[in-house]
Parts: sequence; structure tokens; C-alpha cells
Amino acid sequence: MIITGARRPSRPARERQGRTWAGPATGIVATLVCVAGASTVSHSSDELATLSAARRSAAGLWELAQHIDGHFLPYYAFMHLWLEFGQAEWWMRLPSALATGVATALIADLGRRMGSWPAGPAAAVVYVALPSVSYHGQNARSYAFAAAAAVLATWTLYRAIEEPGRRRGWWGYAAAVALLGCTQVFALLVTAAHLTAVALYGRGVAPRVLACLAAGFVPGAVWAVVGFAERHAISWITLPGPDVFLALPKMIGGTALAGGALFLLAAAAPFLRRHGADRLWVALLAGWALLPPLALFALSHLITPVYVDRYLFATVPGYALLAGLTVAALPRPPAVLAVAGVLAAGFPGQLDVRGEDGHHENFPRAARILASEARPGDALVYGRSSLRQGLLYYGGAGLPDDVMLTGRDPLPASFGYPERSDLAAAVAGRERVWVVWRGGSEAASRVDRVAVLTGEGFVRAKAWRTGRVPGMTVALYTR
Repeated sequence: MIITGARRPSRPARERQGRTWAGPATGIVATLVCVAGASTVSHSSDELATLSAARRSAAGLWELAQHIDGHFLPYYAFMHLWLEFGQAEWWMRLPSALATGVATALIADLGRRMGSWPAGPAAAVVYVALPSVSYHGQNARSYAFAAAAAVLATWTLYRAIEEPGRRRGWWGYAAAVALLGCTQVFALLVTAAHLTAVALYGRGVAPRVLACLAAGFVPGAVWAVVGFAERHAISWITLPGPDVFLALPKMIGGTALAGGALFLLAAAAPFLRRHGADRLWVALLAGWALLPPLALFALSHLITPVYVDRYLFATVPGYALLAGLTVAALPRPPAVLAVAGVLAAGFPGQLDVRGEDGHHENFPRAARILASEARPGDALVYGRSSLRQGLLYYGGAGLPDDVMLTGRDPLPASFGYPERSDLAAAVAGRERVWVVWRGGSEAASRVDRVAVLTGEGFVRAKAWRTGRVPGMTVALYTR
């Protein structure tokens, strides 16, 4: 007898379709994990650049984007609106925490759809356990948004291919790719995995994927052109060697231990079959993890050096999803041990990123040193003008006299401040001058203003190192 009507899904398919609570639940947990401790960590210089950009008027932000960080304009514009409601550390970082929650919820749902039900929650738990995820979830930059957009793009692609009856499915994928390019330009390298996987196993959908990528790449292409024109802003990046690939575990995990555990779980997924994932999606996840680092390495050697670990953060969800598939393929006892192992491996790093210098710099300590050691009439000089932003944020009116500053607003075309050029005249009559520069005491020889002070008869009396390498030095010079 032939039964007409909808075909009843298989048991694994029913498992993938059910238990949809895991996504929202893990997303809420991920957001709460990122919010925890978000007000204890000193802003980094990059976060202070976000603060400087977002505080400007719309016209001032547009002027800045024409000279530096133009490809971050969508994120800066969003933060310009967000900071209208507060500028505390936790508030500045809350959007990244929310983006991490969205990414985690989508990871849980995508893992559930790709494999059996346990794959989704397992991938989400592994993702939240990583110190790198907490770092960027507490970072007032766009990298958490890039990771969330990368997961969204893959999620919409999955649904467009696996649920062909859905209206506007392919339009959703094109829109997600467009959003991805607006979060962080190099996050678009994730789509290389999409194209490669569908070319190999895509069941004839490669032309549609190409069309969607062509449409979705338009905003990203604009920001890429803007970024290339302003590449002087990343002139500090050096040409990468093959050793950067040895650092991938630490990059994806935040610590070598957490990254190593994640890498081992992710590497096992392509060799297992009990997770129930189609080879198309296993290939896509493997490409998501591996192709962006290779592409960024190639771009660095072919065009201009751009290889920086944080530019690859959007690959981390791919590793987490592969790990989730591995966990789903294991019997329950070793699966529980595997997840517990990742949690244990990530815990020390989770505590570390929540320290005051968890973002490598420690402006609050520098401000406390000045507040406790400075005397009335002391002068303050910065080795780099942009360092002023951090001391103003944490020290405010309690700082020594800023004898070089000529205006309270940042320069229109940079994150620095307007300063006078005659340091010798500025410190005339002063007996004590504080100098703040990036790096340790050994970097003093490279700070021009230190050379001017020593030429005027000043000698270093005290010095304090704050933050991690390279950190900052707060030094007192006296006549």
C-alpha cells in the first residue's frame, strides 16, 4: 500500500528537529559568562580607539574614517549610538557579550541540525569554555560580531540547502554574507570554506552559492578597498613565517592548553561517522577552521602583511562545531570526559582574561601610581599621544599637569591629541616630570621626549612597569 503525504523523518532527523531549547539556553549562558568580570579588566588601546571614535560627532566619525580604521566604520557607527547610554567598561563590552550569546545559540542549533542532537549543545559548551571567546566577548571591538555573523552565514546556508522549500532562504544567506563583511573584512575568508565544500559535495547548488556570494560580497569589497587605502594603520604588522601555524591552537583557544584540547577534538570529527553529519557539512567545517589562516598567510605574502591572530577569531566556531560532532560520536562516558576536559583546560585562562591586565594593558594601575606618587606642580608627558586616552578615562582630573596638551578633543584624522612641539619650554621651571610610554624601561632609548628631558638635565628617579608585554612604563624624571 502506498501512503501519500509528507514523508516521516527518520529518527536522527527527528532528533535534529526537536529540543530547540538548547540554542536560546546556551546563548543566555554565554552572554552571562562574558558579562561576568567585564568591569574589572582595563581597556586595551584598541578598545580606547573604539571609545575615541564613538565619542565623536557623526561628521567627526566620518572624517576619522577617511584617514584610519575606515573599514570599522559600521561598528564605530553602532557604538556611537550605544555609548549615548553610558561609557562604563561593562556597558561598552555588553554588545560583544550579546553577540557571543547569539553566536553560541546559533552554534547549538547548527550543530543539532548538522549532526545528532547532542552535537549542538556540546559544541556550544565547548565554545563558551574557551578563554578566547570570553576575551572577545569582553572586548569592545567587532571580533565577537564577526564570529556571530560567520555562524549566521553558515546557518543560513545550511537551511537554504537542506530546506529548499523555504522562501527567501538564499536571500537570507546573501544578507548574512553582507553582514559578515561589515563586521570585519577578513571574516569573509570563512566563505572560502562554503564555496569549497559545495563545489565538492554541493548537490548542484554551487551556482546559487556563487550568486549569493557575489551579491553579499559587495559591502565587504567596499570596506576591503577602504582598508587597503589606509593600510598605513597596520604598518606595524610583520611578514608571517610558517611558525604562525604552530600558534593556531593558542589562537583558537586563548591558551595553549585550551586550544590543544579543542584542536584534538576538532581533528577527530572527519574520521568519525556516528555523529550523523553529512560529508558536505564536515568538509565545510574543516575548511572553516583551516582555510582562513592559509588565505590570510597567502595575502600577507602576495599583497601586504595582514596576518594577526585576532583577525582569525571568526574561525573558532568552526572548531567548536567539529568538536561537538566528535563528542556526539563518542559513547556517553568518554563524551562527558571530553567536554569536562575542555572546561578544565579553559578554566585557568578564563580567570586570567578577567584580571585587571587581562587585555594586556593596565591603565588603572598607571593612574593609581600617578595618583599616589605625584605632587602638586608635577608635569605629565606622553611618549605617544594616544596613550592619553587611557589615563584620562581612568585618572581624569587627578593626573599631573598635562603640559603638552593644546586641545581637549582628539585630532580629526587620528586617535592622538593636539600637542605643542617645544617640550623643553613646556617643562621649564618644573622639577619633576612624569613620562608614560609603551614598552618597558629598555624602550626609553626609543622615546624622543625622554631624550629631550635628559638633554635638559633630568634623570630617571623611579619607574614602574604596568600591564603585560609590551605593557607601559610610568617613570618619574627629576632635575
